[in-house]
Amino acid sequence: MTVSDVLMTKGEEKTGSWLWCRADDTVYDAVKNMAQNNIGSLVVLKPGDGDQPSIAGIVTERDYLKKIIAHERSPKYTKVGEIMTNEKKLITVSSDTNILQAMQLMTENQIRHVPVIDGKIVGVISVVDVVRAVVEQQSGEVKRLNEFIKGEYY
Repeated sequence: MTVSDVLMTKGEEKTGSWLWCRADDTVYDAVKNMAQNNIGSLVVLKPGDGDQPSIAGIVTERDYLKKIIAHERSPKYTKVGEIMTNEKKLITVSSDTNILQAMQLMTENQIRHVPVIDGKIVGVISVVDVVRAVVEQQSGEVKRLNEFIKGEYY
C-alpha cells in the first residue's frame, strides 16, 4: 500500500482538494480555517502564486500553541509565514512512498502531518490516515490467513 492509495480513500485524488493558506495570511485566519474544517494543519502556499502554487511550508496546531500561545503573541497580528515550518525544513513524501515508510518517517520526526509532493503538492496525509491504512491492510492479511487455516482460501 502506498501514500497514493491513502490519498484516494481521502478523496484527494484530484489536485487542490487539500486545505491551504498563504504565508501572508494571519495566524488567526489560518487557525480559524483549521477549526472550521476539523483539521490540524494547513499547507502554506507562497503569496501570489497564480495557477502554479508552490509550497512555502506547513502550519500546524503545534505551531500555534508553541509559537503564539506560549509566547503570548497576537494571532491577529502575526503572519503564518512567521510561525510555519518552512520549505527548507519541511518533511515530505511522494505518492509512491510505501505507507510503512511514511509511518516510520512520521514517528521518527514526531510529526502528525506530511505534505505529499510529486513535483508539486498533491495532498497531505496525517498519522491517523496512515494508521487507519495499516490497520486495514493488516486486517485483510489476518482474514486471508484465517481462511487459509480453515481451508477456505483458494
